[in-house]
Amino acid sequence: MSGKERIIVFPSRMALTQMKMRLKGAEKGHSLLKKKSDALTLRFRQILAKIIETKQLMGDAMKQAGISLAEAKFAAGDFSHTIVHNVDKAQSKVRNKRDNVAGVTLPLFEHYADGADTYELTGLSRGGQQVQKCKEIFGKAIKLLVDLASLQTSFVTLDEVIKITNRRVNAIEHVIIPRIQRTIDYIVTELDEREREEFFRLKKIQEKKEIQRERDAKAKAAWGISQGDADETDCKEIFDTSQDEDLLFH
Repeated sequence: MSGKERIIVFPSRMALTQMKMRLKGAEKGHSLLKKKSDALTLRFRQILAKIIETKQLMGDAMKQAGISLAEAKFAAGDFSHTIVHNVDKAQSKVRNKRDNVAGVTLPLFEHYADGADTYELTGLSRGGQQVQKCKEIFGKAIKLLVDLASLQTSFVTLDEVIKITNRRVNAIEHVIIPRIQRTIDYIVTELDEREREEFFRLKKIQEKKEIQRERDAKAKAAWGISQGDADETDCKEIFDTSQDEDLLFH
């Protein structure tokens, strides 16, 4: 196993605990990012459906607006110059709002009317009804345009965020978590190997001690010394003729 496939750590109990904590954090982060991605994808699909619907409405509105403009010009004549001279301030305005979806801020545009109608007297002499109808239809078309712009902006923003989130989810799922898992497996394998080596070492020590005991027993037997009084015999003086009491082992 190369260093690129796992994290370079010294195999120890502390390192194993740290890797398990990192694995738990990575799994939790993956779960949260996955939920975020699902929520953003759901909103993305809803916005896409609204964009399709709004574009269809927009096509019909612009078609009606073109027809109503032709009817108004036919009834009232060319009133565009009159409107341009009378209008000094826009009545239709757009305000910017914010919407939050799973921690992602989406820009929203809202259409509203501000100020008096500067061309309300246009077509008063003739064709006033057609001009008013044309104004209402174009007002609806402008509102649909603002709604479509808001949806398109949110669509593009969500598309970028979803791509970034999915890349992070895939990186955690296919790179980070497997790397940590391989590191944990490596540490567990090394610790098991150390335990086996320690067990083998202790076993060899016990065998050597047993062999040494057998050698000592044979040497003492050759000198006529029993196993129980070996230590006491070694401590007796040469001219000591006293008899030691028997030792009773319970």
